Amino acid sequence: MLEQASIRNPRSMPLLGAYGRALAETGQYKQAIETLGRAHTPDNPDWSILNVQGAVLDQMGRHAEAQRHYASALKIVPDEPTVLSNLGLSYLLTKDLKNAEITLRRAAAQPNAGPKVRQNLALVVGLRGRFEEAEKIASADLPDNEAAANVNYLRQMLAQQHDLKKLGRASVPAPDTGS
Repeated sequence: MLEQASIRNPRSMPLLGAYGRALAETGQYKQAIETLGRAHTPDNPDWSILNVQGAVLDQMGRHAEAQRHYASALKIVPDEPTVLSNLGLSYLLTKDLKNAEITLRRAAAQPNAGPKVRQNLALVVGLRGRFEEAEKIASADLPDNEAAANVNYLRQMLAQQHDLKKLGRASVPAPDTGS
């Protein structure tokens, strides 16, 4: 329905934005980027479209481009927690945990920051090995037992990853060539 409406109204920015979001939600990232690119103009940018474009680019593995879109959105709405949260997750995807934490702390400090922002911060703090602090952050929005379970799961995953790295460094026996 949105596709047909956007074909009939190719200059309707709100319609293109809605269609682009729908495409993104269904995993049609290439088409979403193309559609979202037409949903606003450089002289009249829409921070929410820039934010969605960033999220789609992150899904496509194009993190540097995504981060530029988030930066553009933040020029329009400084300290918008949803944009900061997405930027923080983008840093996480590039394994830049320090900037991810800094950005997510900034997002969580905003009065209109939601639970998802704080949970993202808890995740990054946990990934940095500060499990007690991560649990404290997580329990602001979750029951204590759920927060503890999430952090415990993260701990187990990191321990398992550490064990796999140790295995990879162990000497590997020569393959049996049958001779």
